Amino acid sequence: MSDPDFGLWVYLSRTPLLWLTVTLLAYVAADRLSAALGRHPLANPILLAVAIAAGLLAATGTPYRTYFEGAQFVHFLIGPATVALAVPLWRERRAVRRAVVPMTAALLAGSVAAMLSALLIARAFGMPDAVLAALAPKSVTAGVAMGVAERLGGDPALAAVLVILTGAIGAVTVTPLMNLLRLRDMRARGFAAGLAAHGIGTARAFHVDPVAGTFAGIALALNALVSALLAPVLLRALIG
Repeated sequence: MSDPDFGLWVYLSRTPLLWLTVTLLAYVAADRLSAALGRHPLANPILLAVAIAAGLLAATGTPYRTYFEGAQFVHFLIGPATVALAVPLWRERRAVRRAVVPMTAALLAGSVAAMLSALLIARAFGMPDAVLAALAPKSVTAGVAMGVAERLGGDPALAAVLVILTGAIGAVTVTPLMNLLRLRDMRARGFAAGLAAHGIGTARAFHVDPVAGTFAGIALALNALVSALLAPVLLRALIG
C-alpha cells in the first residue's frame, strides 16, 4: 500500500460511517454468496458476514472498540427489530390460538431445556457464576439476552457472543436435523428453529419456507419473554 493510500485508509478508519458501511456490505456480499450456493445450511449469510468483517478487522489491525463506534447503529436496531416480532404473532393469531396448547408445552420445555442443559454442563466444568449468568439466555435474541445477562451479573458482551454461537450452530443444523427426523410440518420446524436458535435460526427458517419463518418468529418472541422470566429463577436455584 502506497503512502497516500495508507493515509487515506487511516483517515477513513477513524470515520464511524466506514464500519457501518463495511458491516452492511459484508452482509450483502455474504447473502449473495449464500444464494449462489443454493442456501446451503453451511453457507449461512450471518456466519459469512461475520467472517468477512472479522477478517477485515484482523487484516487492518482495527480494534473492536473502533469498529463498534461505527457499527453501533446496527446494534441499536436490535431493540426495534425484537419489538417488531409482534407483527407475525398478531398476523398468525388464529393459528396460534388453534395450537396454543402444544405451542405452550413446546415453548416451556424448549426454553427450560436450553437454559438448564447449558447451565448444568457449564457448572460441571467449574465455570464461574458470571459465565453462567451470561450463558443462561444464550437461546434468546441478542437484545434481550444482553439485558438479562447484565441483570443477572454476567457480561453482556459475552452473552452476545454466546447468542451468536448458539444461533449459528442452530441455523446450520436445523434443516438436516429436521429432515433426519422426517418432520414435515413447517409450523413445527419453524417453531423449533426460532425457539432454539433465535434470530439466526429464524432467518434460516424464512429461507426454507415462509410458514416456517413466521412460526420461527413467533417462537423467538415468546421465548424471549419466557426466558427473561425463567432465567433468574433457574440461575438462583442452581447457584443459590
